[in-house]
Amino acid sequence: MEPVLNLKDWGMGFNNPLYIAGPCSVESEEQVMETVTELGKTGKVDLVRGGIWKPRTRPNSFEGIGEVGLRWLKAAGNAINKPVTVEVANAVHVYQSIRHQIDVLWIGARTSVNPFAVQEIADALNGIDIPVMIKNPINPDLSLWLGAVERIRQAGIKRVAVIHRGFSAYHHSKYRNQPRWELPIAFKREMPDVPVICDPSHICGRRDLLQEVSQKAIDLDFDGLMIESHINPDKALSDAKQQVTPANYQVLIDSIVQRNPEITGTELDELRDQIDSVDREIIEILAKRMNIAKAIGTYKKDNNITILQSKRWDEIANDRQSQGTSKGLTEDFMTELYRSIHKESIRQQSKVMN
Repeated sequence: MEPVLNLKDWGMGFNNPLYIAGPCSVESEEQVMETVTELGKTGKVDLVRGGIWKPRTRPNSFEGIGEVGLRWLKAAGNAINKPVTVEVANAVHVYQSIRHQIDVLWIGARTSVNPFAVQEIADALNGIDIPVMIKNPINPDLSLWLGAVERIRQAGIKRVAVIHRGFSAYHHSKYRNQPRWELPIAFKREMPDVPVICDPSHICGRRDLLQEVSQKAIDLDFDGLMIESHINPDKALSDAKQQVTPANYQVLIDSIVQRNPEITGTELDELRDQIDSVDREIIEILAKRMNIAKAIGTYKKDNNITILQSKRWDEIANDRQSQGTSKGLTEDFMTELYRSIHKESIRQQSKVMN
């Protein structure tokens, strides 16, 4: 079975970019109906989302309304003539969702990290023709993400998309989950036929950052956005700080600038030629640096000196980071760049030493 290449081919009237919106959790029949009705008035929603089962980090918190909420969500979607989607974490969730005629399923980050759980869902889906979206695993593991897609596809599901919702990190950040944009970009290279949707709500964890992250996703040619919206966000039973009212959802979507994916223009071609020229210079300089590193390796071998000189490396790292930031480059970029250079230098010296 050939994979579907575009959300427009899903046969659900979807646009590109696709806009998914709805409450983090379905809390009551009134709450979901009022939220979705107001979202419908914006004209900016293609697919309605709602959490039915909520995998909470610790017990004794709101873990979702359960199966009864499926009926409420489906009725709300019907009220604005839009399909609905829910998160499933096991086979029972799949069966209950199908029974209530849910239109699209998604697999959450806490589930996609576990191949056994994904396989259970895939087995439950075998023979069922329904679109499935897969959020990235909570940890930055590209292979796990790709593997989850492969398992769902092997069940015969051809309408598959993925959702980038950021990655957990132990250090403090302004984001709830680190965007790590390089990972969804790497995913697109590995599986260019799978649409990639961004979930700014879970990346940000707070509503004041949503526009910034949403715009960046569109600038990176993502295929859509998933935004959490609640009729009264401050009273929400889960993720209150990252949800927006339907009215503010419309303001957010209206603020996003759509970029032209077509590459045209003589000026752009000339600038790219300059980039190519500079890249060739960079490669020549890096090769020259590694030749010097090998000479240092020969000296260390002849004088029985260890390869790793931590004090010298710390001096280089600090100095180059300072030089880079003075030129407008970020600390993170300089750290990653020189970490890679140092790793290659050690590899070159190890070849000489051995």
